[in-house]
Amino acid sequence: MGTALVIENDPTDDLRRLGDWLTEAGLELTVLRPHAGDELPDTPEGHLALIVLGGDQNAYPDASGAPGAPWFPRLEGLLRKAVRHRVPTLGVCLGGQILARANGGLVERSAAGPEIGPGLVAKRDAADDDPLFKWVPLLPDVLQWHRDEITELPANAVLLAASSRFPHQAFRIGDRAWGLQFHIECDAAMIADWARDDADGLAELGYDPEAVVLATSAALADVEEVWQPFAQRFAALALGTLPDADIPNPTGRTLPLLGQ
Repeated sequence: MGTALVIENDPTDDLRRLGDWLTEAGLELTVLRPHAGDELPDTPEGHLALIVLGGDQNAYPDASGAPGAPWFPRLEGLLRKAVRHRVPTLGVCLGGQILARANGGLVERSAAGPEIGPGLVAKRDAADDDPLFKWVPLLPDVLQWHRDEITELPANAVLLAASSRFPHQAFRIGDRAWGLQFHIECDAAMIADWARDDADGLAELGYDPEAVVLATSAALADVEEVWQPFAQRFAALALGTLPDADIPNPTGRTLPLLGQ
């Protein structure tokens, strides 16, 4: 049996609770850490799924054209091949941003400012036909920690969740690749580490790091209630055991009526 290939872009953002949920659902994981020197494969061949985690880097190149991390161009190619070959794919926060960029979307520094701590997003109508999102509640709890945002989705993407400040919170490309702007993997210790490492930045933005950690800890049970079943459905999709995996209209678009 194959494994799911996990790309860890930053040592501070590992699989944590998401890894527990996936393995409990029967999906074995192979983790590559390019930040520590692991080389990425050219294709996802031989793996049941591809999962790309978050990190402190930018998904887009800097002013000189240098990528946010040396391995990002290769990672974008890997994501494009996963979409093309219908390998179940999940990108979380930075991973979702890279998934969008790899397929023609645009990621930029957010004009609305950062989004930090627990929050809610709202499902869109297209989520009703989505094999992972149709069982997610209308206003699911999420954890946010980002300064960049996806300002334009790929042309072939379907928007699944939004919020008032950040309209592209979750999307699907084709019928097997999902991107999330928010985090579902975090536990209290991870958020505490982020708050400690970025204490000066949070204070400059008007956030109380201790309050962020406390608020996040209080929301963890609600996040788990929503996103553990989501992770279980993703694992079942990868394992080929999800009974309602087909999507009637993967693009979310319909042909115009004659004469229109």
